[in-house]
Amino acid sequence: MSKAVVGLIAGMALGFAGYFGGFWAFLLVLVLGAVGLVVGRLMEGDLEPGDFFRRRDDHQRIRDDQRRARGDWRQ
Repeated sequence: MSKAVVGLIAGMALGFAGYFGGFWAFLLVLVLGAVGLVVGRLMEGDLEPGDFFRRRDDHQRIRDDQRRARGDWRQ
């Protein structure tokens, strides 16, 4: 399914929730959709839980796949 179709379906769901359920239903659908997006990206491997947290020393974290591509990490 293309991203345009997914966006269309999400927009229609938000529109129906806003029309039939009011503002709070719109917000509920919006929040649950965002949570579903994050969980889906985590399950696909596009995100890691550590991506949501910043280190205190502001050094950029290098993921294992990036380190493997740079040759810093040996298997």
